[in-house]
Amino acid sequence: MALHEVLAVVVHLALLGIGGWLLVIDVRTHRLPNRIVLPTLVALLVLVVAEALLTGQSRPLIGAVLGMLILGGFYAALRMVSREGMGGGDVKLAAVIGVVLGWHGWQALAVGAASAFVLGALYALVLMALRRADRSTRIAFGPWMIVGAILGVAAG
Repeated sequence: MALHEVLAVVVHLALLGIGGWLLVIDVRTHRLPNRIVLPTLVALLVLVVAEALLTGQSRPLIGAVLGMLILGGFYAALRMVSREGMGGGDVKLAAVIGVVLGWHGWQALAVGAASAFVLGALYALVLMALRRADRSTRIAFGPWMIVGAILGVAAG
């Protein structure tokens, strides 16, 4: 395995750890702390820029930046439309996930983004069917974003 591949695996394992940590925090508190999300975003951007400089390949960098802007922008628009539905932490996490999925490619971005909404909706429907939630129940969305991102990386 080449050094680049080893580093990519290490970064993905670190992201799994951070994702697991955020998942637990969001389920418990309905918060995605800036002290975790923002340094992760900065670190990822530094890594994709460094990769582009070291490999001379700009496609992954462009994909990562566009992924961040597209997914982060989409979540920001959702937040503006309905402040009750999407939290600010979700918007920042979407930017992080957009970097990762965009780095992997358009298919990963599409699958990861769509999976989060499908899984979150299925979870809400199950809770409603079990009468453990109604239309006004707040559900942590970060976990579904993280699981969706994992599915996107696997599909990409």
